[in-house]
Amino acid sequence: MAVIPDSIPVPLKAAASALSLPIHEIDTFTGWTPPTSPNGHINLVIAVSFGLFVPPRILNGAKYGGLNVHPSLLPNFRGPAPLHHTLLAGETTTGVTVQTLHLKHFDHGVILSQTPPPGLDIPNPETCTVPELVDFVAPKGAQMLVETIDKGLFVPPIDNVGTEQVGQLKHAPKIVPEDRHINWANWTLADMNRRNRVIGPLWSKALCSSNPADGPLSFQYKRVIFTDTEEVDPPKGCDSFSILPGLPFTNAAHPVEPKKSRQLYVFTADGKVLRINRMKVEGEQDAEGLRAAIKARMFGDRAFQYEGRELTPFRNSLV
Repeated sequence: MAVIPDSIPVPLKAAASALSLPIHEIDTFTGWTPPTSPNGHINLVIAVSFGLFVPPRILNGAKYGGLNVHPSLLPNFRGPAPLHHTLLAGETTTGVTVQTLHLKHFDHGVILSQTPPPGLDIPNPETCTVPELVDFVAPKGAQMLVETIDKGLFVPPIDNVGTEQVGQLKHAPKIVPEDRHINWANWTLADMNRRNRVIGPLWSKALCSSNPADGPLSFQYKRVIFTDTEEVDPPKGCDSFSILPGLPFTNAAHPVEPKKSRQLYVFTADGKVLRINRMKVEGEQDAEGLRAAIKARMFGDRAFQYEGRELTPFRNSLV
């Protein structure tokens, strides 16, 4: 029998169909009870990337309770996003764990089998993405699950083979949009590149002005998503901007019209310079960085002169 969260396409459904196994697609366990077979109730519940908490009444109804495959060396990276947080933490090794399903909490079961420390080397850890890490650990988790079942490690009395926790516990909470919100005061260029690679385009907020024909000038913060950035050498004369990470500027006077030689830049917390090639301002289409900033009226009222060059900052730092 295969139980699958509703509307989630997974290979398990195709495999279960090929084996003529009954399939149940649910979005909640409320009111749902596993069907019985001629041999009685189910013996074992197995949850892999399931997403729903299996309630005690289901686990207690199975002769041997339940098993779960988790892609980390538990208890580290306990939570719904272990692969993301493994990469975000800059880890170079990882592993998989087979544990029992706990009656009250996610990822708190007895560890029946686990990758031996120090774990498995992550392929190309500086460039590895979440899908690549999934492809790396999934076969190893499947093999460990099969071996755990074959050896009957879930049959009482069961042994906890987990290693003793050393140092501060690392958590893996759900990834939320705020995780992509740039912390200009603290994030280095490496931090930003890693987050962009692991969880997607980063964003911030910029102060934009509007000047309607029938009203006074007004200001509001709008979300800005950076869809294309790259590290570049600092433009001449921009040293003063390095003391305030997150204050974008352009190598042109104000007002300015976008030209090939005119670009949008910003310093990171470690003194590196990002060129903002493209960005999407809230309520607008994705566009070339400088053009998007001009359209959203993000610039200040004056330019700075340095060695015959003019540099124009935003009205305010990105927040």
